[in-house]
This record gives sequence, C-alpha cells and structure tokens, in this order.
Amino acid sequence: MSPASRFASIRNGEAVDFSKVPIVPVEELRSAVLKMAAAGHRLCALVCDVKNDRTAGGLLAVLADDAGGKLFLAASQPAARYPALTLDWAQAHLFEREIYENCGVLPEGHPWLKPVRLAPPDKVAFFQEEGAEVHEVAVGPIHAGIIEPGHFRFQCHGETVHHLEIQLGYQHRGAQRLLSAGPDRRTLAVAESICGDTAVAHAWAHCAVWEALEGCAPSLRAEAIRAVVLEAERLANHIGDIGAISNDVGYLPATAYFGRMRGDFLNMLMLVSGNRYGKGILKPGGVAFDLPDEMRSQMIATVKRSIVEVQEVGDMFFGEPSVISRLEDTGAVSLKVCDDLGLVGVCARAAGADRDVRQDHPFGFYRFRHIPVMKLDSGDAFARAMVRFLEAQRSLEFLRGLLEHLPEGKIAVPRGAPAAHQLAVSLIEGWRGEVCHIAKTGRDGKCEWYHVIDPSFHNWVGVAMALRGGEISDFPLCNKSFNLSYAGHDL
Repeated sequence: MSPASRFASIRNGEAVDFSKVPIVPVEELRSAVLKMAAAGHRLCALVCDVKNDRTAGGLLAVLADDAGGKLFLAASQPAARYPALTLDWAQAHLFEREIYENCGVLPEGHPWLKPVRLAPPDKVAFFQEEGAEVHEVAVGPIHAGIIEPGHFRFQCHGETVHHLEIQLGYQHRGAQRLLSAGPDRRTLAVAESICGDTAVAHAWAHCAVWEALEGCAPSLRAEAIRAVVLEAERLANHIGDIGAISNDVGYLPATAYFGRMRGDFLNMLMLVSGNRYGKGILKPGGVAFDLPDEMRSQMIATVKRSIVEVQEVGDMFFGEPSVISRLEDTGAVSLKVCDDLGLVGVCARAAGADRDVRQDHPFGFYRFRHIPVMKLDSGDAFARAMVRFLEAQRSLEFLRGLLEHLPEGKIAVPRGAPAAHQLAVSLIEGWRGEVCHIAKTGRDGKCEWYHVIDPSFHNWVGVAMALRGGEISDFPLCNKSFNLSYAGHDL
C-alpha cells in the first residue's frame, strides 16, 4: 500500500467533502506523514482543529506533491499528546509549537517548545551558549528604522555567530480568528491586511478558498486581471528589494533607480484600484474593476519602458565587482537545509529548489500560461538578489503578453452558497513564496475554522540558518536579502 493511499487527494483551489478525509489515531497519522516525507512530499500545513465536533483536538496535515501537482489531506482523532514529528522531520517544528500554544496538544520530545506568538515578551526563554569569550547580542524588538518589531538573540564568539534565535509575535492581531468568524463584509479586508505588501496574494488565496466552497468559477478575463495585479505586486516588491539590498551594500546609484522603478509598479496597482497596495481589486467570483483600453495602454507603456530600464540598472548593479564581492558567500543556505526546513519562494529557489506554486500547482490564468522558474544553487545573498532580478524580467514579459492580449468576458460571476462539511485549500505564489489558506465549513455552510500560512512562517528559520557561522555584521544584509514579514508570521 502506497503512503498516499492513507490520504484524501485534491488539486490546488479545490474543496473536498470532509467525510472523505481519513481520520485515524494520531500515531497512525504521524507514521503516514513521515512516509509521505520520505517519498519527497512537502508539509504545507499542520494545524489543530478545535471547533469541529468530529475532530475536536485532532490534527490536520496538508502535504504537497509538487512533482505531481496534488495536495494530500489526513486528520487525526482527538489526542492530548503524541510523539513529536519534529524529531524526524524538521519541517514540522514551528507548526508543532503553534499547535501546542493554541490548542494545548503536546508534541512529546519536541526539542524547543517555546511560544510562537502569544507569550508575554518578558516570559520567553532563549537558548544560551556558555564558554570563554562567548557573548550574547540582543537586537530589537524596537529597531532604528521604521520597521515592524521583532527580537533577534545572537550567541557569538567574537564576530562569529554560533546561533541566532528569532522571537516574533509582537504583531499578533487575531486575523485568523476574525477570518474564522466569516464570511462577512469585513472578511476580505482582513485577508488583505494579513501582510500589507502581499495584499493581492492573500486576497486571491482567500477568494479561491470561498470559490471552491461555493462551486464558483471566475471568468477567464477575471483570472487574467488577477494575474496582472499579482505580477505587478511581485514586481514592486522584487524591484524594491534589490534597491534595498543595494542600499545595504552602499551602492546608492542602483538604490535610487530601483526605488523609482518600484514606484512605477505601485502606481500601476493604484491605477487599477485607487491605492498603491492593490487592495479592493479582487473579490470572490472575480474582480471589482475592469481594465479599459486606455488604462491597459498606459500599463503596457509602463511595462515596455520597464523591460529596458530593469535590464539596464540590473546590469549596472550586478556588473559592479564590489557589489558581487559583498553579496557572494554571504548568508548561504544549502539545498539540503532548504529542503529539510521546507523553505519556500525566492530563498528556496536561490538554494536550487525547483519550487513555485505557479508551476507545481498552477492556479487561475497560470493554468494556461507558464512563467519559467528562476533558480540558482549558491543559496547566498547574491543568489537571492539575482533570483529577484530574473523573476522581475520574467514577470515583465508575462505582463506584456497578457496586457496586449487580454481575454474578453465578464469580470465577475454570480456566487452560490458555501457547501456544508467541506474543506478547501488554496495555494498562491506570492512574491515571497507560497501563501496557503485553508477553510472548513460546518453543517450550515458557515466557516467552522480558517487557517493561514504566510511564506514568512516557513522562512524565518532560514534567516537563522543563514547567519550560522557567519559574521554578525552580515545580519542586516542577510535579513534584507530574505525580507520576510513580521505581520505575516504573527497574524
């Protein structure tokens, strides 16, 4: 019997009757999950369902078969404790800490079962290293720049970092709890606010979940407009990140050029939606705004100009020897570490992982038009910057073709009522990586629980691993080369 036979199987953006999801003793679920891991599957989510009577206190595992384009689901019977998965599969480490914090289900043997989000800051324990000339450096949660709060605790020997521990939770807003109470008039706005610079991706994941539960299929034109604004969001952030990395290495000409170009893509979102974050464009069933010919022509002109400018400034930036010498070998993460930890998005592709939801679990218009996956294998700050540059070029090419040949049709379709006792999973490749939304309906079709996994939830541990063995002075550059979200992690 293959390990997959113990799981229900769906495609990205589909719903399944929850009665078809296998529910087994927690030890049996653990064994099945580890067999799937050995077969090369990836852990999208491991969550605790505390509202459904049938599995109150049980676990739900969502695993991705990236090569086969399938998602596998299985749940456990209620349990107060179970042998920790983390002991055998590091991808589960943060999920199990979250489960214990939120639900009280104990993963026995977990090596570091500290709170994820909810503990008072003065009650959090940190790993401490002892020895001659070993010292501790604490950074944050209040930082010198106008950025979100997060605490970083370094164990160092001289300038060399032996261990970095990252404590977040300062931005916890209860977004997941608000989504579990929906859908209502504010639900979509809450989804867009999970991570402000990823409003389009989170809105799309949220819409796709409810479209699956309602049996609603947006038109091809609506799917195309969604792809336009998602790639504009990707461009704004990738270009902005390269400019910020340029600033961190002290190469200010590229910082200025990339910063100005970032504004072009933010203005493209504002042209469509009236704001520079793309909020309000998507809605379940389609999109709220069309792209009339005059607006589309303006966007095409921006894209054509940007194709030339991004190439020119990128060549200037990556052609500067002092820039390359600062980026190369800084904060390297190997492919093995990347796969062991389940990293996603830019930082995974920079380490050599051929992993992109648009390719592996295509959604919306990406089912019909493919964007090549850009990857390198050095896993360092240079690779993370270069992958952003290459992806920006591919996004511009995609946008040019799509805007010049936008499908005809309506921008929204009628919606139905959500089906009862259904479970839906949606994956969207946001600019940082995989955005995952999961929703479960009860007897009346109302939301029974809702779970969100932002790519930063997977990737913050990658920052810690990138600093291990490096110099503490590399921290600002490493942190910026990942550019993860505090709010997206904290929810």
